[in-house]
Amino acid sequence: MSLDRVKAYFAKLGIEERIIVASESTATVALAAKALHTEECRIAKTLSFHVGEKVVLVVMAGDARIDNKKYKAYFGTKAKMLTAEETETCIGHAAGGVCPFAVNEGVEVYLDESLRRFETVFPACGSSDSAIELDMDELARYSNSKAWIDVCKIVETAG
Repeated sequence: MSLDRVKAYFAKLGIEERIIVASESTATVALAAKALHTEECRIAKTLSFHVGEKVVLVVMAGDARIDNKKYKAYFGTKAKMLTAEETETCIGHAAGGVCPFAVNEGVEVYLDESLRRFETVFPACGSSDSAIELDMDELARYSNSKAWIDVCKIVETAG
């Protein structure tokens, strides 16, 4: 199970006790924000993409969306997301629990600048009912990210 994989990874780092297992689903940004009693923008969602032969993860704020022009400028190709079926095989975590921790070898993790607006954010921990609160330095360190990048745009919601 992916949550167990993330727990084992975090145990080596001494932070496994910080994992939050919610009593309700955290599989979407809206559900995660509700379960974790926070704003949707502070949910660090992780999207998975094919970039040539590689698989990359982009972790972004809950209110961010991929900006296709920025993505193509950075990665040199059009954004092509993994299918739900490919996700678990390629990443090591199923859709709804995809996170940047304890991923399969060769998967590259990138953090989007949209996250830097916050002191802390809540990425998933490998299951559709788990998360952890991390600051930006912790997120970068524990995800083994390759770089901070700018490939998203913030989507304004009517309010």
